[in-house]
Amino acid sequence: MPGVDHDGQLRGLAAALGADTARLRVSDCLGPCAYGNVVVVQPSRRGRAQGARPVWLAAVNDDDAADDIAAWTRAGGPGIAEAPPVLSLYEFTPPRRARPRPDAVAERPARRP
Repeated sequence: MPGVDHDGQLRGLAAALGADTARLRVSDCLGPCAYGNVVVVQPSRRGRAQGARPVWLAAVNDDDAADDIAAWTRAGGPGIAEAPPVLSLYEFTPPRRARPRPDAVAERPARRP
């Protein structure tokens, strides 16, 4: 996103999370690049045991949203703590990955034993 200090936002989010709260991973586009910055909040083991799934957030391009994500994560994240209501404005369901058409899949030669 032009005009967004991505490195500054990443530093701020890392500082807000702290070393003991969560692991912060950075990747290239996760698929829905047009929704950038995309943040995926993964549930903890305890959250997954409660049935929580990853939460995808789009257009996280301001410090307030990053602060809300950090506060939610520090409180336990998906399955443990309620997300700040404002984050529902950012939440989206990611599109399924495109699957190749059967006629576009190259045939592989049989392996020799």
